[in-house]
Amino acid sequence: MELFEARNVEKVFASTKALSDVSISVKEQSIFGLLGPNGAGKTTLIRIINQITAPDKGEIFLAGRKMTRADISQIGYLPEERGLYKKMKIGDQAIYLAQLKGMSRGDAVRNLKKWFEKFDIMPWWNKKVEELSKGMQQKVQFVTTVVHQPKLLIFDEPFSGFDPINANLLKEEILNLRSEGATIIFSTHNMGSVEELCDSIALINKSVKIEDGPTDAIREKYKSNIFDVRYRGQFADVEKVLGAQYEIIGHAETEKENTLKIQYLNGNSNNDLLQALMPVVEISAFEEVIPSMNDVFIKAVQNANKK
Repeated sequence: MELFEARNVEKVFASTKALSDVSISVKEQSIFGLLGPNGAGKTTLIRIINQITAPDKGEIFLAGRKMTRADISQIGYLPEERGLYKKMKIGDQAIYLAQLKGMSRGDAVRNLKKWFEKFDIMPWWNKKVEELSKGMQQKVQFVTTVVHQPKLLIFDEPFSGFDPINANLLKEEILNLRSEGATIIFSTHNMGSVEELCDSIALINKSVKIEDGPTDAIREKYKSNIFDVRYRGQFADVEKVLGAQYEIIGHAETEKENTLKIQYLNGNSNNDLLQALMPVVEISAFEEVIPSMNDVFIKAVQNANKK
């Protein structure tokens, strides 16, 4: 079941089209990657979901019904541009923000203290925000985003500014939130995080959605019939048996074994390649190269820009 849908959304600012007929569908209890170059329209869509601005055309739905401003309490939004009151005590500020989302003071305090202890920031409860490092401030803002247990969480570049240890902590918590029932829209330029976390993605370029679907299926779609082969034998023998239907992209030799990166050019099967190589070398590994999300991102945007 879809928790969130955007249907044929359009938005124009003056003479600039920010979104053009964009539709996305986010399944309940999934992590959905909203990707695209800078200026593609991602932030505009996020602002529409958060009711900060309205679409010129199209509609957005939460749990099967058209969204209204009352649904904001069911959303947790961590913006790329963080914003905490620097002179205010951290605990007081976190309680205030939780109450804005409809929590009672008692529930806010109980839930916040659990999160503060989990993130090892409880000693900072009575400190001012300006006394915290940037990473500590971001932990506080993450907590204030999730503390009211919203149905839909929107994270815009959540790992920005975190060291690897704290970034990994945040990834674990995002996965925990999904397992506990949350649905997450995740916007980032970190394609490694997309591969680790996202079940599905949509890729927006110049206001238009150019790709969407399950992450694994999209990576499969962009593969280029490239294989890595590890073998023992002579590279000269390999070159002799490979005809024009194969292109050698890379080759390296070590004392124990050699590696070969090869691309099929004319629709040959795996068996064809293996049958050509096996008489002249001993094959120790044979694996298809599936493109990374970074490769997919670059190729999809380049293809779209050529149109």
